[in-house]
Amino acid sequence: MSTTTIINGDWSTLKDTASEIRRVVFIEEQCVPQEEEWDGRDEECSHFIAYLEDQPVGTARLLPDGHIGRVAVLDSARGAGIGYQLMEAAIQAAREAGHTHVALSAQLHALAFYQRLGFVAHGGTFMDAGIPHREMLLTL
Repeated sequence: MSTTTIINGDWSTLKDTASEIRRVVFIEEQCVPQEEEWDGRDEECSHFIAYLEDQPVGTARLLPDGHIGRVAVLDSARGAGIGYQLMEAAIQAAREAGHTHVALSAQLHALAFYQRLGFVAHGGTFMDAGIPHREMLLTL
């Protein structure tokens, strides 16, 4: 059985690991322009890194306003529940910070994933970095 560990910390501590995972998933795989991926908000966020057997395989961030974003899992680790564990950690951190709800912008292909966590989609479809998204909300 594989061991997964989720750690959280600030950008100065987790920058190298988080940015490499995001570079591979968003910039290389999904062709997100670098200037859109690196939005200048990372220093104000809490960051989460998922390790599978001591290898970093996923990341997410929680903004001070309760938005969760930049959820990314390397292709080699997809389907192992890593994304779910990252989301649980980010949601728990939002609860501990006193948020009454968390929000995110979900890529359309990931709507069902977030719905399993209790998120509800609202509003129409919009494009972000050339990828269709919808807003989602989870009441805590």
